[in-house]
Amino acid sequence: MTKNKTRMVTRKERRQLGRACRDRLRRIEQANWDPKARKFDVIGLLLKAQHGRLPSLLPVKWTRMAASPFGFFRGAAPLMAADLAPLPHTGLMAQICGDAHVENLGAFEAPDGRLIFDINDFDESLVGPWEWDVKRMAASLALAGREAGNSDRQCKDAITAFVRNYRVAMKRFSEMMFVELARYQILRKVDPVRSVLRKAERATPMHNLEKLTVLEQGKHVFRKQELPYKMSQKEADEAIASLHAYSKTLLPERAHFFAQYHVEDVGFRVVGTGSVGLRDYVVLMFGGAVYDPLFIQIKEEPKSAYAPYLPHSPVAEHQGQRVAEAGRAMQMQSDIFLGWTSIGGRDYLVRQLRDHKAGIEADDLKGRGLVQYAELCGELLSKGHARSGDPSALYGYLGNNDRFDRAMGSFGITYADQTTKDWQQLRRAIRAGKVSAAKLPSAVPAKSKSK
Repeated sequence: MTKNKTRMVTRKERRQLGRACRDRLRRIEQANWDPKARKFDVIGLLLKAQHGRLPSLLPVKWTRMAASPFGFFRGAAPLMAADLAPLPHTGLMAQICGDAHVENLGAFEAPDGRLIFDINDFDESLVGPWEWDVKRMAASLALAGREAGNSDRQCKDAITAFVRNYRVAMKRFSEMMFVELARYQILRKVDPVRSVLRKAERATPMHNLEKLTVLEQGKHVFRKQELPYKMSQKEADEAIASLHAYSKTLLPERAHFFAQYHVEDVGFRVVGTGSVGLRDYVVLMFGGAVYDPLFIQIKEEPKSAYAPYLPHSPVAEHQGQRVAEAGRAMQMQSDIFLGWTSIGGRDYLVRQLRDHKAGIEADDLKGRGLVQYAELCGELLSKGHARSGDPSALYGYLGNNDRFDRAMGSFGITYADQTTKDWQQLRRAIRAGKVSAAKLPSAVPAKSKSK
């Protein structure tokens, strides 16, 4: 029997390694960010990031981003990636969501049929500095909190509650057996999440069939959307053909169940803010009966906005595979039909559409709801980083006091203020004709009150 001569590095030693990272970057220094250090034009960077997208749809994206500072933030992940990249970081790596914000968590149906609440968007995910996710989520809490009518004091309290829960949860994860961590599911249902889960319960396949389709000549077809882009029959045929390669990315037993469904119709959708302009096909399928509909989304996935700044991040060459594997790394349970495919040299993620999915809304984030939701965000993000990184080292850096919490409170408010200025710059660019929007919506400014 061959003996393994590699010495086990203890958890205590890994905690000490994490603690030593404070010598490289003090926790309170994580608050630092200076917009004067930018070496790029904001509008130019955002325009460049749209390369390869459908030009006719981009005015829709700019309209959605121009509606509010938080709307701008949702579509500006490339901008924040450029802002975060020059900042010093601990060097501790984990699978990062990349676009960690309050609306990229939500409810969905787990493989065992339960409704769960977790991070559910990994379009920008890579292995990278864990604190980038924390900083993006902190800024989103300030922006979404302001939009819901909270004061800056309430937003800052929510950010510190988010980071405190992230830190306390990381301590707990650092002490768990790894097998326990692998199957750990957060089931705590605070009031804002109860609201989301109630909506998710109503999002049944039959409800979606009624909402998304109409019956024409005995056939269910997707409702027509008024879009500045019309999908060709060739595109529809290619989307259907791509499902064959996709099925090979599924586990054999899941591929068997998928094979029982047959295509009824194909549509094209525009969803979200960050993804506008990407090719996004939806497929209606039936399992031999009208009461057994399945909605599949085939979503184009370009490279992550963080890719230029993380050239050594281990990642699959196929961008759909990158996103699918990121979800599996950070979630305990993922969509049973999660996979990937290619169409015309472009990479796509494939997953179920609206399988009991639901997300947070502004009304859920008023007052105490913002803090409750922030606390859950902290625990969920901590779980995702602990699963994919080294929880002992992360806890070693974070420690037991509130230095990092306070730093993120300051960073979140500072970056939210800068985002509001960037949003105003976009609106000026639209008025000047430098950026073409479908229309310039009425401004929904951040409500920055100091109670």
